[in-house]
Amino acid sequence: MKTMRDVERAPRHSMAERLASLRDVAPIMVIFAVVIVGLYGGWANLTEAASIGAAACGLYAVLRGGLGWQGLYKSLVGTAEATAMIYLVVVGADLLNSGLALGQLPIALAEWVLNSGLAPLMVLLIILLIYLLLGCVMDSLSMILLTIPIFYPIILQLDLFGLDATDKSIWFGIVALMAVEIGLITPPMGMNLFIVQRFSRGTTLATVSWGILPFIGADIVRIGIVVFVPYLSLIWL
Repeated sequence: MKTMRDVERAPRHSMAERLASLRDVAPIMVIFAVVIVGLYGGWANLTEAASIGAAACGLYAVLRGGLGWQGLYKSLVGTAEATAMIYLVVVGADLLNSGLALGQLPIALAEWVLNSGLAPLMVLLIILLIYLLLGCVMDSLSMILLTIPIFYPIILQLDLFGLDATDKSIWFGIVALMAVEIGLITPPMGMNLFIVQRFSRGTTLATVSWGILPFIGADIVRIGIVVFVPYLSLIWL
């Protein structure tokens, strides 16, 4: 089993070698630029931009000779399986949301939080910690679909930095998404940790967890900045 000291460092390369290596990823960088510029330039919405990116990557794979009929078949089967899984999650979340709406649980929970005397930032901190814990056992889409109907009414009732309902909704959406993604790499059970370990043969989960700590620290600082300076997430509005 490898430890942190046993993991070999990649050899250093000259600047000329680094620049030359960009030729291999140049088409991907062009596709990325087209998607991002189209998205932020208002030429395409999220779905259209994703479709353009997927089609461009598929065409690039065909031109490179890396996507044959067998590869195309596996891609279609994988897409069907992933789509079926996502729809099952969506249907389950919709049933849960309907039950919550009939039982008035989000409203009752929001009133209970308001009457509990907890500071608004403390409530937000508890919500973020819940996301970190859920990241150990759930994927990001499931977390968002199952928790937003409960947490969103609570956030709307809190006085956070003087934000109105619209700004608060956008700000909380960004903060929640950041917390969800951090939860997926939180040791010891973050789902993405197991994915990294799988592709790092001979490396233990403990080694991966220690290696991810600096990135988690940077993410905590980043989410803290967005929480305490909410207008950074609203600067484009």
